[in-house]
Amino acid sequence: MTTAPELRTLARHFDRRRFLTVTGAAAALAFATNLPAAGSAAAAALDPAKIVKDPFTLGVASGDPLPGSVLLWTRLAPSPYESDGGLPASRVTVQWELAHDSRFTRIAKKGSAVAHPEFQHSVHIEVKGLDADRVYFYRFRAGQWISGTGRTRTAPANNARLTEMRLAAVSCQAYHDGYYTAYGHLADEDLDVVFHLGDYLYEYAVTAVGGNRKYTDRRLPAHYNRETVTLDDYRLRYGLYKSDPDLIAAHAAHPFVVTWDDHETENNYAGDTPENDVPPEEFLLRRAAAYRAYWEHQPLRTPQQPEGADMQLYRRRQYGRLAQFDILDTRQYRSDQAYGDGWQVPGPESEDPARTLTGATQERWLVDGWRESKATWNVLPQQVTFAQRKDRATPDYKLSMDSWDGYPASRQRLLDGWQSAGQDNLLVLTGDVHVHYGFDIKADFDDPASKTLGTEIVTSSITSGGDGSDKPANWDTYMAANPHLKFYNGRRGYAVVTLGQDAARAEWKTVSAVTTPGAPLTTAGSFVTEAGNPGLKPA
Repeated sequence: MTTAPELRTLARHFDRRRFLTVTGAAAALAFATNLPAAGSAAAAALDPAKIVKDPFTLGVASGDPLPGSVLLWTRLAPSPYESDGGLPASRVTVQWELAHDSRFTRIAKKGSAVAHPEFQHSVHIEVKGLDADRVYFYRFRAGQWISGTGRTRTAPANNARLTEMRLAAVSCQAYHDGYYTAYGHLADEDLDVVFHLGDYLYEYAVTAVGGNRKYTDRRLPAHYNRETVTLDDYRLRYGLYKSDPDLIAAHAAHPFVVTWDDHETENNYAGDTPENDVPPEEFLLRRAAAYRAYWEHQPLRTPQQPEGADMQLYRRRQYGRLAQFDILDTRQYRSDQAYGDGWQVPGPESEDPARTLTGATQERWLVDGWRESKATWNVLPQQVTFAQRKDRATPDYKLSMDSWDGYPASRQRLLDGWQSAGQDNLLVLTGDVHVHYGFDIKADFDDPASKTLGTEIVTSSITSGGDGSDKPANWDTYMAANPHLKFYNGRRGYAVVTLGQDAARAEWKTVSAVTTPGAPLTTAGSFVTEAGNPGLKPA
């Protein structure tokens, strides 16, 4: 395991100019962790028959559906709370099957893959040659052990004329803040796909009793009771999070499309700028470790495999002619937060036109994609609140410098690009803030009478922030200060969006508690926005 002092020593071997290149970052990670390149056969092979404990403790997952392809994931970890996952540093051959039925009597595809120790014995299977818009079932085998069964679904053909699709948006699942009850309910939903909008992992310490979970029947190892810094730390934390049975059930039930926010690495980092006062070179070593562990533990395709401290996570997915999804990364390329971060009075620093939340390349990619889109709905799964959000209705209001409010010129460029693209139906999906919001996106947020350009659906957290309440203390203030805010609820849960040809329906689902398991599910709000006539209206 590489310790924090060792990281500081290693960082000094790389000058800043070299480190900030992909090549330099990749070399630094290899130097720091002694990990060979992907696909290396250097490690000896382990006979799967010698695996004496169930290696599928972290479940199975699928993701990034395409019309004829889906990505299947698992990781072998007989002992997920140990650094090596309970396996030696050896290659293991894993068998996989994809079938038309859950009993696997009609096999569609099958094969084998090697789980490399260099990638924590995770496997990413890109299955091709499948039917479009088709439900499949999948499983893995290693020796005598067979994984649980996963259910996935390919995307429709790009030119398919769909009448409807149903998706969910989730985010923010701090393990130490409570139980993943919402994921148990999500597993029972009828969905085409789930979008995870960030904070899948938190870097903060988890106590022996699991924080707010208050375990009485077991104790977590002491190495969880510290902040994640090294590759070993991040891998162990994923082992803890992904061992949760409700999260396992949600992944097994639906394909996920994932993107990160800050806590998968460190709170409120911006590009190569850390939250705390450490050298950028040291932070980029940490970022490289975090990005590698993220890819190892998510159902992501080969183009998303990181190179050192760099990883292209933004990408486009199509669901027939009904929806185009442009999945953003608003963390890796952003300018540092203005005025030292937090809630601040906006001014010249935050309003500097040079500031960006997406980086210029991603911004051009997004606007160009809008111009070429043939979809009824253009959906933007991303991380932080897009609409303006004043903290009070008086002229001395403050805005969050970590959200799009801290980058208004960047937001305006996107809204200008949206209008120049000549599209009608913009739908932004957002996480991060641990509450449910429903916003109208205005051409001028300071003028309630200005044109409504789209809709923002903000999902609450799965657990982060504890139990919450239906009406947080600032409910009246926020509703008065932001007339484009149409819905606000502070409980934990997720959002379900049904896209149709004529309208989109948003349902905000909540659970009454996360600090105790088994809470029931409630639909706290239901709104619609009409195609060609944006703006949220009660359903």
